[in-house]
Amino acid sequence: MKYILPLLLFIALSVFLAIGLKLNPREIPSPLLDKPAPAFKLPILAAPERTLSQTDLQGKVWLLNVWASWCVSCREEHPLLNQLAKMNKVTLVGLNYKDQADAAQAWLAKQGNPYSVSVMDSDGRTGIDYGVYGVPETFVIDKRGVVRYKHTGPIQPGDLEKLFLPLIQQLEAETA
Repeated sequence: MKYILPLLLFIALSVFLAIGLKLNPREIPSPLLDKPAPAFKLPILAAPERTLSQTDLQGKVWLLNVWASWCVSCREEHPLLNQLAKMNKVTLVGLNYKDQADAAQAWLAKQGNPYSVSVMDSDGRTGIDYGVYGVPETFVIDKRGVVRYKHTGPIQPGDLEKLFLPLIQQLEAETA
């Protein structure tokens, strides 16, 4: 009996370790999935006197990409966002997170601006409502305004073809 108990503990720990090693650390569960996107009304980066809200995007499939000029990982994914914008398959909305407007505008001027529109979340409250852990993060929102997918971290080259484009095509085919 004194050998069986340690053996059982070892087996149980081994099973938990094996399960943990198979998990993807980029997949952070979101309580927003299959729920309406949180409401926002934020100033537009290029025209701060105007605002954009999630209701302005009703009837469209859209991506909300959380980014900042100070974000190193955002620089990594930005060429893919420019590529996605050139495909003209989805409305790409930028959520400039806890950033300075002049720094954000200069960054877009230098890196290229893939966004149909980018809004400023200077205090980070909208990011909190969306459950943002850090930048970059990207949300796919359907025509009814429901969050259908959350991608944490920078978008990688294979993600466009394997995840985003098929999901966008599926959501575009659905009726609102």
